[in-house]
Amino acid sequence: METGTNNNLRYRESFSLGELSRLLDAEVKGDPDLHVTGIGALESATSGQLSFLVDSRYRHLLSGCRASALLVSSEFRELECNLLITSNPYLALAKAAQLFLPDSAEAAGIHETAFIGEGVLFGEGVSAGALSHIGDNSQIGAGTRIGPGAYLGKHVRIGEGCLIDPRACILDGCIIGNRVIIHAGAVIGADGYGYAQDEEGRHVKIPQTGIVQIDDDVEIGANATVDRATFGRTWIKRGTKIDNLVMIAHNVVVGEDSLLVAQVGISGSTRLGNHVVLAGQVGVAGHLEIGDRVKVAATAAIHRSVKADQIIAGSFPGVPHDEWLRTYANIQRLPRLREALKRLDERMHRIEEALKKDDGHNSD
Repeated sequence: METGTNNNLRYRESFSLGELSRLLDAEVKGDPDLHVTGIGALESATSGQLSFLVDSRYRHLLSGCRASALLVSSEFRELECNLLITSNPYLALAKAAQLFLPDSAEAAGIHETAFIGEGVLFGEGVSAGALSHIGDNSQIGAGTRIGPGAYLGKHVRIGEGCLIDPRACILDGCIIGNRVIIHAGAVIGADGYGYAQDEEGRHVKIPQTGIVQIDDDVEIGANATVDRATFGRTWIKRGTKIDNLVMIAHNVVVGEDSLLVAQVGISGSTRLGNHVVLAGQVGVAGHLEIGDRVKVAATAAIHRSVKADQIIAGSFPGVPHDEWLRTYANIQRLPRLREALKRLDERMHRIEEALKKDDGHNSD
């Protein structure tokens, strides 16, 4: 993952605040020559470490913090300690964490127990772990690491600088871009879920002959699944991050820089725009269009296409389908019913006032 840092500065044991200020585009308040040796949370950081405060809700933890310096926004500039002040502290934290991340990569090379098929092409510095499998005519880009027990089928193409974790599975013909991370147990290119029903109600399999294409800088979580297309491709575009246990069906297209959180399920042939966020357990029906920058709250079920820049929320327990349709229709009418009730209330108020005046007149 890129940090914008110089290679000879990465994975060092310590950095001065002055160095970090340049690497993280931050302002130093305090001693620029102070060295820090790692990052810790406010409640657990030790002397010599850098900690961070990005939310005022956690200000109370400062009293017990032992960190030598803090990474903060300008909101906390008044703090009397060594500070790195930046307009985007969360981004700066991500980059700082990469700087202190030890390089755990094993030396490049193919383990003696790895299976390598015919016609496989390796770029420079590729590693393949014990009992990994790389099928015939596959291509692996420079610097890519394939973990123990990982499976790559035939004609798979993987770009440069990728990490394929242990027991991940990339099936025949799939295309993976550069700097892609596929975590343990993920399955890329399993058959799409396609069946036709015959006259007796039996399910006849539709062959799934397409592929999965994953573009640069995508991350796929553990035990996530991305099904191959019936025809053509299932496509995950650049920069999208997919959490653990996400299910993406055949012929789905996910736009750039989108976020799919755990247990999201997307049905076949749905298209997501760029910068879409689907929170945990969101379900999306098939053949829909979800516009750019749409955000969907946890557990919501999307049954209709959504235009760009919408925020969607709400979930309901399962009920009989006809009852649900009636209930949903009434929910849609609630704004009009509210206005009608408001007008009715105003009318009743006028009638009551008129009756009071009539009562006063009659009493005379």
